[in-house]
Amino acid sequence: MENHYPQTPIDKLVQPVQRFIQEEKSGGLLLGISVMIALVLANTPLSHAYHEFLDQSFGLTWNNKIYFNYSIHHWINDGLMSIFFFVVGLELKREIIGGELSNPRKALLPIVAAVGGMLIPALIYLAFNPSGEPHKGWGIPMATDIAFALGVLYLLGNRIPLALKVFLTALAIVDDLGAVLVIAFFYTSEISIGFLLAGLLILLFMYLGNKLGIRSIIFYAVLGICGVWATFLVSGVHATIAAVLAAFTIPADVKIKENIFISKINVYLERFKNIDPTENTPTLTNEQLHVLEKMNEATLAATPPLQRLEHAMHPAVSFLIIPVFAIANAGVSLNIDPAALLDNNIALGTALGLLAGKVLGVVGFSMAFIKLKIAKVPEGMNFRNLLGLGFLASIGFTMSLFITSLAFSHEEYQTQAKIGIFAASLIGGITGYIILSRNSQSAGK
Repeated sequence: MENHYPQTPIDKLVQPVQRFIQEEKSGGLLLGISVMIALVLANTPLSHAYHEFLDQSFGLTWNNKIYFNYSIHHWINDGLMSIFFFVVGLELKREIIGGELSNPRKALLPIVAAVGGMLIPALIYLAFNPSGEPHKGWGIPMATDIAFALGVLYLLGNRIPLALKVFLTALAIVDDLGAVLVIAFFYTSEISIGFLLAGLLILLFMYLGNKLGIRSIIFYAVLGICGVWATFLVSGVHATIAAVLAAFTIPADVKIKENIFISKINVYLERFKNIDPTENTPTLTNEQLHVLEKMNEATLAATPPLQRLEHAMHPAVSFLIIPVFAIANAGVSLNIDPAALLDNNIALGTALGLLAGKVLGVVGFSMAFIKLKIAKVPEGMNFRNLLGLGFLASIGFTMSLFITSLAFSHEEYQTQAKIGIFAASLIGGITGYIILSRNSQSAGK
């Protein structure tokens, strides 16, 4: 539905930006640009300033003591990325309650595909890196980057059946849940039980607030950030886990049902129309303001806080947090001795884990369950476009980079893993696009 509001000069400047943000593929496009910026910064004379800036640290000073004193790079990975994981948690809860994961029969195939797409990459990586510190990177090739993968898929536009987009989205969401569990159980440092218990008690308080009917976003924000996130950060359990758990306490119900909302709004609209407006002035009467406030209250009561938060935070995550994370973590120097790159199998295990493992896991597990008639084939899906989706699932960018930062403290190992991620993501994205593009062309003939 077109807007018929009179356009101001600022509208003409802002609307193209808003249209870009609303495009599904824009997040993946901006992420790609951020990766290129990071590579330029790391491979030019700006490299020293780039790394020096990320190593700068700051914290909070109280009574001449410094608390939470971390580098900018650490704040990005543990602070900004907690916001990303909070939105992931909101999406997971929404999908489980009323989305693609709420219907067990419909959700079975993408869940199976996601599990296969996590297990096989990890096993391939471990086959190449069975021991020593490189062994710790087994979680790196398990993840799929939903922004990049969907960005490539949406480049194909309406030539791709909606069922494929839904399948890939559900697969990536289950994949995100798997990555969160892997981080929680396998990539945490020494745990301080006292701080962890304090965080869990605050989580319980947030859950009780939900059950008591508290719908204030400020209530959950203050407890979630100042309580759960802060205690988890110092407990040794990764702070991003706190963000996911906090997201699951956000209310997902409405105070008034749709039919009641519609009747209320109709009553308020009729009342608003019958109020005599003020003459020759752009302002409203007090009575008009009162009616508009009532309409706003009814709208808030009819909107689940979970969806309100997710909708409000998604642009900031896609267009600020993920690009900043990519710029801070994708800066790999390409001036690498090939012999040093092959000193161990981190790059090879990561690349093959993503590229071969994701395809074998997603396609193999899906076909096995379809052949056994345990799961049904989604409408519009065939082996060829399932293969294309398998290659798109090998784009393991954001989450793979994140797990790399947790798995390795050795900079050389991090660089090797990142090169494996870049190689697999690039080949997988291009291959998946070509397969799906050709499949859609042959289907259209």
